[in-house]
Amino acid sequence: MRSENPDMIATDTARWTANADRISVVIPVLNAGPFLKDLLPALARQGLPHDRFLVLDSQSSDDSAAAFREFGATVVEVEQATFNHGGTRQLAVEMRPEAEFVVMLTQDAIPQGKDTLARLVSAFDDKQVGMAYGRQLPRPNARAIERHARLFNYPPTSESRSLADAPRYGVKTVFCSDSFAAYRKEALLEAGGFPRDAFFAEDQLVAGRMLIEGWQIAYRGDAEAIHSHDYSIAEEFRRYFDVGVFHGRNRWLLDTYGRAEGEGVRFARSELAYLLRHEPLRIPSAGLRLVAKYAGYRMGQREASLSNRWKQRLSMQPFYWRRQST
Repeated sequence: MRSENPDMIATDTARWTANADRISVVIPVLNAGPFLKDLLPALARQGLPHDRFLVLDSQSSDDSAAAFREFGATVVEVEQATFNHGGTRQLAVEMRPEAEFVVMLTQDAIPQGKDTLARLVSAFDDKQVGMAYGRQLPRPNARAIERHARLFNYPPTSESRSLADAPRYGVKTVFCSDSFAAYRKEALLEAGGFPRDAFFAEDQLVAGRMLIEGWQIAYRGDAEAIHSHDYSIAEEFRRYFDVGVFHGRNRWLLDTYGRAEGEGVRFARSELAYLLRHEPLRIPSAGLRLVAKYAGYRMGQREASLSNRWKQRLSMQPFYWRRQST
């Protein structure tokens, strides 16, 4: 793993603007209303022509599509019943064949600073980098458990990873997040693009294949976006059920990069230390969450023995399982 000094990577605003047609920013949207007052001004500050933002709206029932059109973004309607984490993103890539770099952003990830996207895309100045993802910060009102999750996974120091890092970092080698990430089109296509049937963690599937193809993944700690969730204990269970399903269906990731359990132990120790310093009364809740995560993960790995009805109840993606039953 190689660390980088953010100060050594200059962001040239003129060069960024002049090459705007090489960039496409993709935002899948469903009822984004609560985030628009922060998201749209943040996007406007990025220095890109507004039509470089490609919004895939899954039949929002609020005024999301109209707001993005007024902003100047290109808005494409997608049937909610056909939405798929991998397939919908691959559709967006194919809609912008001229783009050399594709930025993936979710509606609740708010870029911080006027050059956030430029800093993220500048990772591709290194010709070996095929994918880059930025730092995610906790929401201002986040409590300690939510804050720690972001601080643990998204430190301030930039770095890059290659396949050679797998023995040291295990499955963490392919860690990334499509809430705030960017792809070199050449590397994305070489890795087979986004899997069209991926209901979860399509970014990690692409990352795993890119590393095998010889590309590197860059993490930019100086490109920041606010993005975090206050999950309930039940939601933690459902999310890790999906992680278990994902790993169970993609065992090649664990075979290639290593198991996930060791990373869980490291997270638990770090969380306990953080809560002891900042919010010790939340330790019992954290303990219950760890149990829920582990139980959800193990159950997800055994999803083949569960009925589709149970999968709809246990998953955070019930719409995916409903489609499988039709």
